[in-house]
Amino acid sequence: MDAAEFRKRGKEMVDYVADYLEKIEKRQVFPDVEPGYLRPLIPDCAPQDPESFEDVFKDIEKIIMPGVTHWHSPYFFAYFPAASSFPALLGDMLCGGIGCLGFSWAASPACTELETVMLDWLGKMINLPQEFLAGKDGQGGGVIQGSASEATLISLLAARTKTVRRVQLEKPELTEAEILGRLMAYASDQAHSSVERAALIGAVKIKSIPSGDTFSVCGSALKKVLDEDKAAGLIPFFFCATLGTTPCCSFDKLLELGPICNKENIWMHIDAAYAGSAFICPEFRHLLNGVEFADSFNFNPHKWLLVNFDCSAMWVKKRSDLIGAFKLDPLYLQHDHQESGALSSLWLQHWQIPLGRRFRSLKLWFVLRMYGVRGLQEHIRKHVRLSHQFEHLVLQDARFEICAEVVLGLVCFRLKGSNELNEALLKSINEAKKIHLVPCHLREKFVLRFAICSRTVESTHVKFAWQHISQLATDLLKTWEQNHHQQ
Repeated sequence: MDAAEFRKRGKEMVDYVADYLEKIEKRQVFPDVEPGYLRPLIPDCAPQDPESFEDVFKDIEKIIMPGVTHWHSPYFFAYFPAASSFPALLGDMLCGGIGCLGFSWAASPACTELETVMLDWLGKMINLPQEFLAGKDGQGGGVIQGSASEATLISLLAARTKTVRRVQLEKPELTEAEILGRLMAYASDQAHSSVERAALIGAVKIKSIPSGDTFSVCGSALKKVLDEDKAAGLIPFFFCATLGTTPCCSFDKLLELGPICNKENIWMHIDAAYAGSAFICPEFRHLLNGVEFADSFNFNPHKWLLVNFDCSAMWVKKRSDLIGAFKLDPLYLQHDHQESGALSSLWLQHWQIPLGRRFRSLKLWFVLRMYGVRGLQEHIRKHVRLSHQFEHLVLQDARFEICAEVVLGLVCFRLKGSNELNEALLKSINEAKKIHLVPCHLREKFVLRFAICSRTVESTHVKFAWQHISQLATDLLKTWEQNHHQQ
């Protein structure tokens, strides 16, 4: 394909994508395929000779689309939002076109510098304390990771290195292996599974702190476990607080937890993967109070801020903690400017797991400029309004109950009754394939999650979803009662 054909085909592809997104609600939200559907549809091996773009293009609808779950459909209410917008897609296209690997400042100065400035912009939008910003001469700063899982792992590894070095100075009689064997990390019993996975990869032990009635961890619960562990000779070193948990969007009590972590020399990382985007709205910013005690903080613009995957924003108070843990400088990565003090915030290759990095800040730059803070606030507020609309509809039906406080765009609800009944309801919802939901467990209850996800979702889609759920519940309860009488 030469440049002339690329121009022609590129325009066709943009038209196809625009049509796909404009007409997405006409497509069934969840596919009608079985595992392994795709293999019989394509040859066993790659073609020896080139095929035409037309041949490839016509296979999109024939082979790919039948197996796509349409995350951007207004009938998709599962998981959490996956952000997308036309400005973000254009920024991503430019990123692919430039195709630089921004592993160091010299490898592509604009790639590194724009990212540092965009994370300062974003930090100011959520009113992060000054220490987290790079600015011209700050000690902190932000970086784009691939996912919140990576941000948690990076912070845990940095905390591990920092703690080992500190304990070696305090107790020189302990070997590094002995210190590592005593390290203990902590997170809520509601925390995302990626926190436990980070501990697994980091080869450290982790404990769940029991959450309270509102599914949040409070200071006394953490302190109790810390006292027990220290008495047993363990070294607490890392606590991951969650703002907006995956099961029910609950918020750990930062103002209680932060001072404890600071006093005990424990690195506090805040995972606000979904909820963090809402902090750009002043009415939700109080949910971040206590961030001043944290060492690192992360949220995903690729969930709720109209920037497509992957774009996970992470800030640290002291970038030297990250650089100190991960810095290696082979000759082939060195450059003339690397000792410049002004550039110490630009060694982003030392802030992440992979060496290479895409020019991800371009799509963030496009979105922030083309929506503006006000446009993005309105997007968040609309989703929150729609979640409260759904909550109101559920509360009007005495057969159902709300299982957790609705704070942002997630509603946790269920039929009053057994877990089996609710499992059957979810099965009938997802088998009908008119809307898509996923469940969670809250304590012993099987609960349905209704997350407002799509950029294009409106009140009519929420009403449709509720009428559909309500009707399926009516049908289910009839058969359930008949079976019960027969038994």
